[in-house]
Amino acid sequence: MSKKGGGALRLPPPFSFDIRGRHMKRRISLGIAMGSAGLGFALIGAAPAEQAVDGDEAIYRARFAAIVKSGGIFTDYSPTEKVRGATRPSPLRVAPPQNRTVDTAALDRASAYAAAANSSAFLVWRAGALQRADYRRGVTRESQLVSKSLSKPLGAIAIGRAIALGRITSLDQPVADFIPEWRGTPKSGMSVRHLLDMRSGLLEQIVSTDPDHPINRAYIGTDHGRTLIHDYPLTHPPGTHYGYGNATAELVALVIERATGQRYADFVGREILAPIGAEGGAIWIDRPGGLAHSGCCMTLPAESWLRLAILLMKDGMAGKRRLLPAGYVDAMTRGTPQNPHYGLGVWIAGPYVERRGYTGPGGHGQQVLHSQPYADRDLFLFDGNGNQVVYVSRATRMVIARLGDAPPRSLEWDNSALPNMLIAGILRQPGEAAPAAQPR
Repeated sequence: MSKKGGGALRLPPPFSFDIRGRHMKRRISLGIAMGSAGLGFALIGAAPAEQAVDGDEAIYRARFAAIVKSGGIFTDYSPTEKVRGATRPSPLRVAPPQNRTVDTAALDRASAYAAAANSSAFLVWRAGALQRADYRRGVTRESQLVSKSLSKPLGAIAIGRAIALGRITSLDQPVADFIPEWRGTPKSGMSVRHLLDMRSGLLEQIVSTDPDHPINRAYIGTDHGRTLIHDYPLTHPPGTHYGYGNATAELVALVIERATGQRYADFVGREILAPIGAEGGAIWIDRPGGLAHSGCCMTLPAESWLRLAILLMKDGMAGKRRLLPAGYVDAMTRGTPQNPHYGLGVWIAGPYVERRGYTGPGGHGQQVLHSQPYADRDLFLFDGNGNQVVYVSRATRMVIARLGDAPPRSLEWDNSALPNMLIAGILRQPGEAAPAAQPR
């Protein structure tokens, strides 16, 4: 789906893709669903035959038909539920030009790159203050942005908060403690950790034109939690295989709700966003009063995503208050033998590769360019479809956020460009060393 060298990685729908698997083996036309998380393949093909349906099934069939008609683009994240943030959120402090700790020329270069890549929000925070905050394309500081798979690291933060509150005992607690329907089945070996590092063993992201396939009902169904519990297939023993998928991440909301007795939106707003002073937003739910989608598509202002990353940069501390267990961020930023570039909801530098795919080493699908090793070998990032990125460099006390439309086809996104420009532009104090770079 991509080629080594220049040129855009995104292929506009429709394009051809060879589907192979136990459910189908034929060549079909499909598109990339820019609204779905991460890999984000959408189901496209002949619309389902007309049949008499009503209620929730009619809603599901209408959603499916809309995706087919659009050529694979899904953006109708409705209904939604309010996510309350801080009661009186205040803007992050902005460093005056004379007090910036990043060179203005480096900020200008990075800003120009972000602008060329269709960014609507570009924020650089370092050592306690915003160094640059650019809003473009009609977006403001208050704008609600659909941030796609940035929801996955938020899910990992929510699990960490539940552990800190004693509602979840540890990352290694069995998921079956919260989904007793799985006790005594092969799924009983799945741990909470496996939901975050994509080693659940559940069917990974695939394409199916069958409206009754669980990959589709688990994404746009009106009771996707039931599908995940009862119908979603296990393809590998838990903990043995990396398989990126929205379905695995969607189970986080179910676990949080059963562990805490709170709605996922309420828990995230009360226990995470409010304590860090972040504005709230909205989260996609499958039906009014139904289960939240924790793998995709929460809306928040750009600054709220930045604040979440700052929380991780500070080891889970919000001021003097500890929100995440000590050492939890270190656990989030460790890869697995199955994918050394993916931790708990976040992507990590790991060993250098020029192109990294969402589906893991040797996997199919879109490959993201890294033209150079990261200038900080311990850098990690939130990474969503359309190159929604939030970089965290603990060694340099810097966080960088870029949100917006997918870059134009004439510009291939380079995941290492922004952090390397800005790390090189840090105005270091005497005796302040540069971070160790990612080994080539």
